[in-house]
Amino acid sequence: MFFHPMDFLIIIAFGLSLWASFRVRGTFNKWSEVPIYSGMTGAEAARRMLDANGLYDIPIEPVPGALTDHYDPLARAVRLSEPVFYQSSISAVSVACHEVGHAIQHKVHYPMLVMRHQMFPVVNFASGVAPILILAGFFFQQIPWLLGLGILFFAAAVAFQLITLPVEFNASSRARELMVSYGFITNEEERGVAKVLNAAALTYVAAALISVLELLKYIMIFNGRNNDD
Repeated sequence: MFFHPMDFLIIIAFGLSLWASFRVRGTFNKWSEVPIYSGMTGAEAARRMLDANGLYDIPIEPVPGALTDHYDPLARAVRLSEPVFYQSSISAVSVACHEVGHAIQHKVHYPMLVMRHQMFPVVNFASGVAPILILAGFFFQQIPWLLGLGILFFAAAVAFQLITLPVEFNASSRARELMVSYGFITNEEERGVAKVLNAAALTYVAAALISVLELLKYIMIFNGRNNDD
């Protein structure tokens, strides 16, 4: 009942996601051991980049955990995990400046970020009800619109993940360009920065791939039922 040929691809995508998670942690840990030539901590680099872009009012706050770094658009705050906040390493400065990249996107109204913010309330609701509707659609096959409605809500969540990809890649590219132009890193250190940021980006790609494959699976099941009818 629940098995579908698409599950083979989904399992492979899950494997890619696990590999990406291990890789981002391994890459972060590796480059955490490499001191940055400028001697700046992640918090210092973030503060300098924010100020250089006129974002003096955005605070930088340490938060517990590892790889819990994020930019909060509602509070307008850059929050860095404690290792990133306090360390002076390639990894720390790379991640800190990436989060500042999101703050800069917010300031300049980067279109994909604006769209992502506008979608969030709808997607927050949709991602909660979609699994319930899809599961109900599998159990109550005599009510076909349940699965169809679940697919529509799930599609909204998938669209949100796809829009997240250019947002993350753009934040990383902004960070790398500004880190070089501001003299935060040397040309030799840029290679390490690229490895850290690319490894992090891969986790978003893997998550989006899983969601797209699951959406295709549900659409194929829905279409198959309609054709049988």
